[in-house]
Amino acid sequence: MAASPVPSSGRPDQRHVLVLGRISDDPKSHYAQLQPLLDYVVAHMHDLGITEGRVLMARDAQQMASYLRRGRVDWVTETASTAVALGQRADARPLLLTERSGVREYHSVFFVRRESQLHQLADLRGHTLALQNSASTSAYLVPAMTLLENGLVPQILQEPDDTPTADAVGYVFARTELNIATFVQKGMVDAGAVSSVDWDDERRVPPAFKHDLRVIHRTAPYPRAVEVVRADLDPQVRDRLQQVLLQAAQDPQAKGALARFFGTSGFHRVDARMLRRLDDLKRGLVRVRMEVE
Repeated sequence: MAASPVPSSGRPDQRHVLVLGRISDDPKSHYAQLQPLLDYVVAHMHDLGITEGRVLMARDAQQMASYLRRGRVDWVTETASTAVALGQRADARPLLLTERSGVREYHSVFFVRRESQLHQLADLRGHTLALQNSASTSAYLVPAMTLLENGLVPQILQEPDDTPTADAVGYVFARTELNIATFVQKGMVDAGAVSSVDWDDERRVPPAFKHDLRVIHRTAPYPRAVEVVRADLDPQVRDRLQQVLLQAAQDPQAKGALARFFGTSGFHRVDARMLRRLDDLKRGLVRVRMEVE
């Protein structure tokens, strides 16, 4: 292959390349999930001069924001909370909502043991809550901002058996949804929060556990995942990317690539309702960073 031309800046001209980014702790696995859909998209962009697609992984949101600011990444597929974080740090713009396994939005579910004396969010004051990790939208950001909105103070704990102060809700990271359900079912913590998708998934909340559990609060819905692009992406490339993704679910040739793309069943425009939800997440993210982390 001939080398890319070098413009006067001395940097290789990469205008023929579309770069898809993903924050990953398992780049090899994620590469196999991302590349087929990227190849499908690029095949529909040759008339715009895009002839190659590359995947670029980042270790965290800070690194991905740097890639976006420097123009090293054009398009990023992420959770809603990470998408709004990239918007704040790098002016990334939402392009489309991502529907996975037929679900384009979900909400957070707060639950307790069935015999618990806790019946509403206010009752969590002075008690403990299991969450997933700080990167989770539905099992960290939304629960934390929901507590703050209801006058409760999230307080991180080192271990499930630590005791929060009387006016706070002590939370501990359980790492997985199954662990969250286990912590609550075994009485290690007083409550847990997971997404509505995980609440209904028997692999995450087994029926034997669910029988012992009870929901005390459901939040407003939020986008399940979001495709974002860098702010200065060529408008023609941006619009074509949006068009190709919107039509992909109706194209039999895209079926396999969509299935690999984290079980994607389609893409949808960001309507006014979901744009408000993303704005809510943005405000919540700022508040959680300032008052919790």
